[in-house]
Amino acid sequence: MEQQLDTLVIGAGPAGLAVAACLKKRGASCIIVDREAEVGSSWRRHYDRLHLHSDRDRSALPYLPFPAGTPRYPSREQVIEYFELYARYFELAPHFNEEVRTVRPCNPGWMTTTTAGVYHSRQVVVATGYNAVPYLPQWRGQERFRGRILHSSEYRSGESFRGQSVLVVGLGNSGAEIAIDLHEHGARVAMAVRGPVNIVPREILGVPVLAIAILLNRLPARFADALAAPLVRLTIGDITKLGFRKLPMGPFTQIKTRTRIPLIDVGTVKLVREGHIEVLGDIREMGEADVTFDDGRARDFDAIVAATGFRPRSGFFLAPPSDILDAEQPQPPSGGDKKSGLHHCGFIVSATGMLREIGIEAQRVADEITHLEHQPVV
Repeated sequence: MEQQLDTLVIGAGPAGLAVAACLKKRGASCIIVDREAEVGSSWRRHYDRLHLHSDRDRSALPYLPFPAGTPRYPSREQVIEYFELYARYFELAPHFNEEVRTVRPCNPGWMTTTTAGVYHSRQVVVATGYNAVPYLPQWRGQERFRGRILHSSEYRSGESFRGQSVLVVGLGNSGAEIAIDLHEHGARVAMAVRGPVNIVPREILGVPVLAIAILLNRLPARFADALAAPLVRLTIGDITKLGFRKLPMGPFTQIKTRTRIPLIDVGTVKLVREGHIEVLGDIREMGEADVTFDDGRARDFDAIVAATGFRPRSGFFLAPPSDILDAEQPQPPSGGDKKSGLHHCGFIVSATGMLREIGIEAQRVADEITHLEHQPVV
């Protein structure tokens, strides 16, 4: 099957849905393809306890708010239901179970080969996200460890770990919430934290931290950090007294220079303070049942949950390989790439919330595409 079209959108997650809806609002058409069987597939694979860390009102995609009655921080199931509602509302019909094999420039436009056929399009939007491929590092002695080792993408609930000693590796938002879930299900929990961190509360004096971040994000990063620091200390306290090392930079500077989001705390710090979660350092080596850390301490564990992040998958199908997205630190495309008809949505790390940024970016991409569609083909 070969098909001619104006725009092909790769990915039926929030970024792909938002771009398609924005194009439709502007009178333009597109086809969405996704290798999975349903919208928002990555959200369906997350652990059961997951809730949005950004508030509902600032996390809706363009032109459609969350339904009335949705709590301030929607659950995983409520977010999935919202994506399904969004697709129905805008009458989006992605081509599911269709995996992209290659995306190549041609004259004019782009040729995309999938498991179902070939698309020739003037525009391609890569909306697969950078949380696509689980990253599981290898540790010294890992082959000797007799317990269970799983990536956070495989974790669903702490019920199967009840009564066990579990090490959570990584202090990102997933790792921190998984640690809470394990504790709530009766596991003995420790966290391996490799380096210095920033921790911010989900709310400050009842105000979602995202609302404060949106205001401060207009300022230079260091100035924003200086203004936010007293509020963070008021709500989080001195994290060095809990075994964490503090980054020498604030959260806004961290996001700008390292494209890494600080931990948005939803209760992990309280459990550490109360002694329910032990904070340990980086893993040096594993034995049959024990793990030795960089400070020489050793602990026995029944299982290890690696909340060690993901990598994008666009490098698997962009041919020749794209230099737009670095596997470690995804970057937004340059203006030259936009003019060529290759667009990305959902790869920007922002202090103002991933879903909010996706909505802004989707409208920008739709504006660029509808503008370019009126340009003559050279």
